[in-house]
Amino acid sequence: MYSKTPDIKPFTSPLKVELLTQAQLETLQEGTLRLLDEVGVQFPSPRALEIFEDHGARVDEGKQIVRIPPDMVEKAMSTAPRSFVLGGREERFDLLLDGSCSYLCTDGTGVHTVDLETREMRPSCKEDIAVMARVCDALPLISFFWPPVSAQDFGPTAPLHQCQAGLTNTLKHVRGGMPVLPPLAPYVVEMATVVAGNEDTRRRRPPICANICTIAPLAQDSDGIETALVYAEAGIPTSFMAMPTMGATAPATPLGALVIGDAEVVSAMVLIQLAYPGAPVFHSIETSLMHPRTADYITGVPAPLAWIAVQLAHAWNVPSLGGGSVTSDAPDIGWQSGMDAGLGAATIPLYGGEICGYMSLIGGSMILYPEQVILEYETCQDAYDLLHGFEFDEADMALDVIAQVGPRGHFLGQQHTRKHIRDFRLSRLLRQKGPDGSQRDPREVALEEFKRISETHHPQPLPKEVLSELNSILDAAEREAERVA
Repeated sequence: MYSKTPDIKPFTSPLKVELLTQAQLETLQEGTLRLLDEVGVQFPSPRALEIFEDHGARVDEGKQIVRIPPDMVEKAMSTAPRSFVLGGREERFDLLLDGSCSYLCTDGTGVHTVDLETREMRPSCKEDIAVMARVCDALPLISFFWPPVSAQDFGPTAPLHQCQAGLTNTLKHVRGGMPVLPPLAPYVVEMATVVAGNEDTRRRRPPICANICTIAPLAQDSDGIETALVYAEAGIPTSFMAMPTMGATAPATPLGALVIGDAEVVSAMVLIQLAYPGAPVFHSIETSLMHPRTADYITGVPAPLAWIAVQLAHAWNVPSLGGGSVTSDAPDIGWQSGMDAGLGAATIPLYGGEICGYMSLIGGSMILYPEQVILEYETCQDAYDLLHGFEFDEADMALDVIAQVGPRGHFLGQQHTRKHIRDFRLSRLLRQKGPDGSQRDPREVALEEFKRISETHHPQPLPKEVLSELNSILDAAEREAERVA
């Protein structure tokens, strides 16, 4: 018996604020164009170099560096779609990336899991992804499932197993395309086609999207860029994510980090548009800082970099992956992770990123505590309620009830009180009492809630023939991986 997956609830906000002026955004874009034209980006891919050379870019084949003239960048980017659909298994889970909504996603892809039962940290595995997909399927505010951890119980085919675990355990859109050995990328496309039903539906409502990280500074990953071309040919949307670290792989200034990350992302999007004009792409820059004394990796930089990154994406007229984020550098659940989640949730409606949130991981997106997704969800729910939970109704002033009670009275016995006292959504985690009347730890309650959902929520399965085809595709991919390894 399966459970009904509730409808998703995106953030829609009248509070979006533009931090940079149009002139400032154009200055950043001019910096990107200058870097692409004068410095260039390394593309360690013969196919990518050939595409650029065929279109008139200046290619140094020895160093694999491509310099792209500004007019080529602008012409190519003009073909990238401003909006497109990320498909769910049913149309009610489709996500239209047009700037009107912000959809919350899970974070990805960590390598450690704190075991649900033993509470010991261990390497993550495919089953962790399946459990997380089922739990996220039950949470309406989460619209987009990115496998939070990696299937380390598999080798080169791990990304395909992560894709299958997502597609078979949630009806929501799945980030199923990751860098793989290029000969394995067609198997990812085949999985998407089988779940969509046919090629036409896969192109109109792709059930998966991909994410390809650039290499800072100013380089692309060889397997990543080759797989991105395979995904683009199939119409699978791909985000390119730059992760510049100020002081190490980027200048030690926010604008320097943003412009170098933008050059990496835009260069990849230009390649895709030259090869397949109109292919769906989106933009992402996740900026970090090298600690000046310890060289630690710090993602929680106290500067509005994510906000500017969203504006940059929209200035290039493509959707954004980023913006308000609840992820944390904290190594454990506590004050720091709570502060980061609260601040991140408050920024979601301001920044206007199409895909945002990055829920469920801490420790610099490396560690999965299962209960963390419930804690962060509650924080995001509060932010959602502040925006969507109030409608002005003159009757709510209850003047007649106030007049009836009068000075020094009380409202306990009023019918109006009995009617409305339960109108408020109260936290499932706070103010919970134990058998002895003492207040329970919200983290303990969150873990209990995670276990309850994971044990009782079972989304509608894919048809048996589709499940069988997915298994056959995985078997074929395993044989191919052995051949090319």
